[in-house]
Amino acid sequence: MELLAEDSDFIIVKTDNPEETEEVGKFLGMHLGPGDIVSLIGELGSGKTCFTRGIACGLGIEESLPIVSPTFTLINEYPGKTPLFHFDLYRLDDSERVFDLGYREYFHGKGVAVIEWGEKVAHLLPDEYCLVLFFSEFDERREIKIKGQGKRFIDIIKSLSKFLKD
Repeated sequence: MELLAEDSDFIIVKTDNPEETEEVGKFLGMHLGPGDIVSLIGELGSGKTCFTRGIACGLGIEESLPIVSPTFTLINEYPGKTPLFHFDLYRLDDSERVFDLGYREYFHGKGVAVIEWGEKVAHLLPDEYCLVLFFSEFDERREIKIKGQGKRFIDIIKSLSKFLKD
């Protein structure tokens, strides 16, 4: 894992394998709390679900629960001290279906909402959230750009940057 670039509100990390991608997600998850939202954007197979597994671990979600992409169900809920609401909007044609899910309860509720294909509901996101962009290089290597939207998430990004430097 390597920190490639950093600015006041974003970092770019290169990971060489799924375990490193998960580790970055885990560190982020350790800093998340109720009502936080993480929007994941990237092509199929770029590491979004792997990163979400890391977030779940960081939140303390029981490791025996398989964290899988809810491609056909749109949302998986994982119980924990801080629950994880894992959205996969790949098959969503328009954001109207998200209204049917009662997204406000998930986006502003008692857990952390992680949204794969978050660009499909960008207009519904609050002012403060974490944006994570995934780029596949080759094999299992990934370039991950993590951007904080709002002061709280910018502070989290600074902590993540420090963690990656140490």
